[in-house]
Amino acid sequence: MELAGIGAVLFDMDGTLVDSDAAVERAWERWAAEYAVDPAAALAIAHGSPADRTIRRLLPDLDDHAVATAAARQLALQYDDLSDVVATPGTHELLDTLARLGLPWAVVTSADARLARARLGAAGIVAPVLVTVDDVRVGKPDPEGYLRAAALLGVPVGRCLVVEDAEVGLRAGRAAGALTAALKGLDGDLRLHDLAQLAGQLESALAAP
Repeated sequence: MELAGIGAVLFDMDGTLVDSDAAVERAWERWAAEYAVDPAAALAIAHGSPADRTIRRLLPDLDDHAVATAAARQLALQYDDLSDVVATPGTHELLDTLARLGLPWAVVTSADARLARARLGAAGIVAPVLVTVDDVRVGKPDPEGYLRAAALLGVPVGRCLVVEDAEVGLRAGRAAGALTAALKGLDGDLRLHDLAQLAGQLESALAAP
């Protein structure tokens, strides 16, 4: 993959910049118990997707109001569960590299603004541009969030690199027209072991000779 033309990096949050997997699982397990849903079924499809989209798939008979109520409850279970939320390996190294290279970046997440700020804060991350589920009409895998982030940064989306750890997010990045970098063994234009690897590759591709 050619990184020399990259003008901005667009990150997913949960599982990409922030290790919140345990907190996400706890919240879905508690929510599933309250709504009489198989927790394994919820966890199998929840990662990377907005809560309302997941709930519609799990409980297709709910009307819009009931879905909104159920989604609000699921998010409420996550707001204060931050005890083991930390930055993923290589995150701060990568963000330092982006600053040194003068490369703009944004976070595009299926969380709402309150949860996104709480988790980023727990991980010691300040996002210069943050696009949450509150800012879009349709969440991932729709490309709207990534298109909005690119526009806010003033960088053509075709020159953006989307970094994701969930297939639903990679689909959103591809649909937006961005290049993709995939974690956790998923398939993107670039496959990453961790974010430190991307830091090294961007440094090699973009640093002045």
